[in-house]
Amino acid sequence: MAQTVSVIVSAEDRARLAAIIGDRSRPLKHVQRARIVLHSADRLPALEISRRAGVSRPAVWRWQRHYAEEGVERLLREGSRKPGKAPVAVATVAKVLALTSADPPAETTHWTGRAKAKAVNLSLRTVQRIWGAHKLQPHRWRTFKRSKDPAFAEKVEDIVGLYMHPPAHAVVLSIDEKSQIQALDRTQPGLPLKPGKRGTMTTSATAPPPCSPPSMSWRAWCSAAACKGTPIRS
Repeated sequence: MAQTVSVIVSAEDRARLAAIIGDRSRPLKHVQRARIVLHSADRLPALEISRRAGVSRPAVWRWQRHYAEEGVERLLREGSRKPGKAPVAVATVAKVLALTSADPPAETTHWTGRAKAKAVNLSLRTVQRIWGAHKLQPHRWRTFKRSKDPAFAEKVEDIVGLYMHPPAHAVVLSIDEKSQIQALDRTQPGLPLKPGKRGTMTTSATAPPPCSPPSMSWRAWCSAAACKGTPIRS
């Protein structure tokens, strides 16, 4: 882009532009545009006009052209913009919410943004905005576990005590998963995903019962095993 018009300012327009520059309540963009036109009328080069007005050279050429076409009034209003994308239809939003709250396809654990966008023929960002507006987080789960054992507190104290203060000459081992045991199902049903709430899932699963130590506290059993030289398993 380069200068394509020769700016000629009448005495009346020059007075109006000077008044705009001197008006402290005017927006800065109006003052900059008025300065562009006045400096252009003084036949200053575009580089010098851009330096004095604090704008780029393309902006100088653009407002020179606008003034030449529509006068001072065009400097005081914004041009029309192209309309943005139409908002997503309500039915489409409802479809996204319903599918998100339903079971994911195939053997996937949860809906991903890209899988959902492909299923409903929307962009990934659109799906993310819908999820954010309705506080949906398919990738997050809230776990829970409630024990019905009346001696649960004492057992927790024994287990935690092993880690915090293990017996002398004992090694405490923790095995989170056993490769020979397959989890069949959750011990308690979880709640489905809803707008504003995460899905819930218990931390325990039904499986063949593992081997357990003798019916005594973990601390006492580990202490006895350490004295006898018995390997300790948990």
